[in-house]
Amino acid sequence: MLNFQAARDKKMKLSDLAAGLSPDALRALIHEMIDKEIELIRECSDADVVFQPADPNANDTFAASDADKALAWTLGHVIVHGTASSEESAFLAAEMARGVANHGRSRSEVPWQSVTTIKQCRERLEESRRMRLAMLDVWPTEAHLHLVYEPYPGAGEMNAVTRFIGGLAHEDSHLVQIAEIVKQARAGRG
Repeated sequence: MLNFQAARDKKMKLSDLAAGLSPDALRALIHEMIDKEIELIRECSDADVVFQPADPNANDTFAASDADKALAWTLGHVIVHGTASSEESAFLAAEMARGVANHGRSRSEVPWQSVTTIKQCRERLEESRRMRLAMLDVWPTEAHLHLVYEPYPGAGEMNAVTRFIGGLAHEDSHLVQIAEIVKQARAGRG
């Protein structure tokens, strides 16, 4: 796994982490991420997926309603959010690699309320793996890595590789949250 924490701590740029990564390296990173998430939820039950954890830092500024802004995310919620973020980055990166300038977002997220079983979580992870790997298959042999944009102020310029690992970095930031939800759910089970 890449050390995404160094980028989050502003000790290095995400573009520095991306430098020199090939599509094959990105494939390996996809497998590492999904395998890590599957391992974290390996012993979970359906009850763990909908377990409402305690999260005093819950603050979803993009929540659909004010009532949901301080809502602690369930395991199902974190899984669908993390995979949607990585998929969006993979889709945008594929377009950039093909020479298409960024034109906005490309996000689709499974409604988290519909994910209530551990089987659904595992299926969502595997579906996301398949989709992200497929996005790398559409990259041309000579990707347009000179094409860059800044997705938001302060993010720095991103090319296709940086855009791709940006999604993985976001997903990686939720691994601790997944582990904490699993820990609390197990403690709740006794």
